[in-house]
Amino acid sequence: MNQANYSNPINIAQDYQKGWEKSQAEYERQRVRALPNLNLRKGYCKQKAISLLTVFLILLTSQLSSFGQNLTQTIRGKIIDRESQTPLVGASVAIVSLNPIKGSTTDNDGVFKIEKVPVGRHTLKINYIGYQEQIIPELLLGSGKEIILTVGLTESIRQMDEVVITAQPEKGQPLNDMATLSARSISVEETKRYAASVNDPARAALSYAGVATTDDGGNQIVVRGNSPKGILWRMEGIEVPNPNHFGEEGASGGGISILSVNMIDNSDFYTGAFPAEYGNALSGIFDMKLRQGNNEKREYAFQAGVLGLDFAAEGPFKKNYKGSYLANYRYSTLAILKKVGVNISGDAAPEFQDFSFKLHFPTTKAGIFTLWGIGGYSTQVQEAERNSKEWKEKEDRFDDIFKSGMGAAGLSHVYFLNSKAYFETVLSLSGNFTRYRYDSLGTDYKPTTFYRESFNNYAGRLSVLYNHKLNNQHTIRVGAIYSQLNFDLFSEGRDEDRDNTLERWVDNAGNSGLLQAYGQWKYRIAENLTLNSGVHFMRLGLNGNSALEPRLGIRWNFSGTQSLGAAFGTHSRNESMAVYFAQQPLGNGLYSQANKDLKLTKARHYVISYDQMLREDLRFKVETYYQQLYNLAISPDPRSTIAALNSETGLIADSLVSNGKGKNYGVELSLEKFFTNNYYFLITSSLYNSKFTAADGVERNTRYNGNHILNVLGGKEFKVGKDKANLIGANVRVLWAGGNRYTPLNVEQSRLEDKAVYYEDKRYEAQAPDYFRTDIRVSYRKNRPKASYILSLDIQNVTNRLNIYNQYYDKDTQSLKISTQTGLIPVLNYRIEF
Repeated sequence: MNQANYSNPINIAQDYQKGWEKSQAEYERQRVRALPNLNLRKGYCKQKAISLLTVFLILLTSQLSSFGQNLTQTIRGKIIDRESQTPLVGASVAIVSLNPIKGSTTDNDGVFKIEKVPVGRHTLKINYIGYQEQIIPELLLGSGKEIILTVGLTESIRQMDEVVITAQPEKGQPLNDMATLSARSISVEETKRYAASVNDPARAALSYAGVATTDDGGNQIVVRGNSPKGILWRMEGIEVPNPNHFGEEGASGGGISILSVNMIDNSDFYTGAFPAEYGNALSGIFDMKLRQGNNEKREYAFQAGVLGLDFAAEGPFKKNYKGSYLANYRYSTLAILKKVGVNISGDAAPEFQDFSFKLHFPTTKAGIFTLWGIGGYSTQVQEAERNSKEWKEKEDRFDDIFKSGMGAAGLSHVYFLNSKAYFETVLSLSGNFTRYRYDSLGTDYKPTTFYRESFNNYAGRLSVLYNHKLNNQHTIRVGAIYSQLNFDLFSEGRDEDRDNTLERWVDNAGNSGLLQAYGQWKYRIAENLTLNSGVHFMRLGLNGNSALEPRLGIRWNFSGTQSLGAAFGTHSRNESMAVYFAQQPLGNGLYSQANKDLKLTKARHYVISYDQMLREDLRFKVETYYQQLYNLAISPDPRSTIAALNSETGLIADSLVSNGKGKNYGVELSLEKFFTNNYYFLITSSLYNSKFTAADGVERNTRYNGNHILNVLGGKEFKVGKDKANLIGANVRVLWAGGNRYTPLNVEQSRLEDKAVYYEDKRYEAQAPDYFRTDIRVSYRKNRPKASYILSLDIQNVTNRLNIYNQYYDKDTQSLKISTQTGLIPVLNYRIEF
């Protein structure tokens, strides 16, 4: 595991001066003592996994003999027009998996309700005159919670007096109706089901074509060879900070997601050529929604597992009012055990907690108001013994303390002008911080600073969107987003290239504005031909740099089972504020700020796709893409090979100029069998190249150029119990990918200088052996009259294969050593829905 996902490494100063190649000796030390639930010691992993598996099998066996009952639950929801979001009155909803078929029609608010539905999996068919039929297959209905759906139907261009039926609805179709290619929705059930996704949408996305990871222990993702920091996170229609525990400055991931599966709704995930409303993103986008609470009955969920203790509550504010509340709180299991004296994770036990909520307030005339929020706090502390006799290694005399947190809250308002148009306004406040302190203790136990940082970022944002469905062929959407960015940044440390003198890299506070505006047009040229076009504008007030970005996408369903698509877009992203205000020493206590005028990093995305339904539940898809990157931040030194796109985080202390360039290109194949007949599978393969050119003019591999990825995952459910009302699920995922890129070490020169010295002219030429990993998930769901009980066990890297991360120089032995990633990681959970 790369400890960067949890706390900053000891030799972060060396990271800057050597092109951010982290000290792997410290990396290895931190790796061994990091999060037990994500990065356990190898021997402990094996023993713990065996004991957890034994407990799981005992509990599972004890439940199989239970007698089933005739258990029922309710399916209800709302049917709306996909483009205008207005309710459809009189739509028919039928559960076709029942014999006889059971159904309902929508009322004046577009709401339907079907009661006393037997628990299990069901398929819904939704019809409305003049609209394309919608089929929702294999919905999982448990006894503990109602299913509440919001389904958008697409109006037919051909006006008819009967329902227009499509050959097959597209599974994974993005929720945003203006997305054309390189986008799909991630359902909550997929997030729960996929092996080793541990209820994290970012980990679930790792199974999709073109997506990779560089770290076993974290959930940072690499999209089509791009840096993880190019990811944009959005919540309820507006940008939010990185929503992960143990996240670093400028990073897009961390150790554990702050988002609880109790809260999130189906989300959209993009890998390229984004619609015009998305800005400040280069590589990928997570566009997430919090689901609405049940507005008719109170429901609860409790979950206890290795990752933490969760409790969620939802329900109506009062009877006969359609408003609702939903809230979730989680606290680290390891922290609880430590507080009661059971310390199974060593001295550096990670502690974290998070809270999220959504309050839904519909009104009769003033529109719909929603108040929402998410937040999390995490810390990892390793303090040296205040007894020098206990110090056996150099690292034993250091205090190592890391803290991080994020929060976002917003007020959203949707107002329908008429049946064709609506306004959406979002006002949000958000912030994130990291604190890191690494101090060396003397024999008098007084600390000497080795590295310290304090990064604070706060933002106020206002988003306004106007959507108008002109008719069944034309929909327009325009909007603007203004962000007021505030920052307070401090970082200093010792540089071994300068006699270990204490240097300050960042010390600044201030603010800046970021303005975005966009316009989109969806034109359904024919029933089988759709054009999405638009333009996005962005301007960073800090230095006045701006970008005008055209976007275009077209899709042609040239037969009932086949389609072709093409998309183009220009995209930009600003650097972390810590980069703009990085200080370079001039001597005599003076510093320069050479990075303040850096341009926006830009990329042009080109995508072509082919999609075919081989049968009703089996789809084949191929996408090929080319991304042209320019205005990359690189070192101005003509001999340098440093480029900011190779950094996972946003903290860079070097002088930079916007003269670099790069490119990513590849082809992606997907074969997906949807969940039908109690099983599914997904096979994705990617062949790609990721290159950059720094100041020396030589084209090189980027840090993230793995060249190939193959994912094979699948699963099957078994109905058990007297009435087959309970479920056993078995899921597996196998990953094969190109190894991590790294810069080779000059061992002889390292010995002479007593520090790690790299071959700068061979940056990222070395590559670790291919990466292999097998994950499994086993679960058991038992439905009772008033509750559902779910027991699950996820095991990441079940074969305990130690994939190589890279090489590092060990100063103590003056030799080159290999750093490996995590071994087997078991995650046991028990969940009650009632």
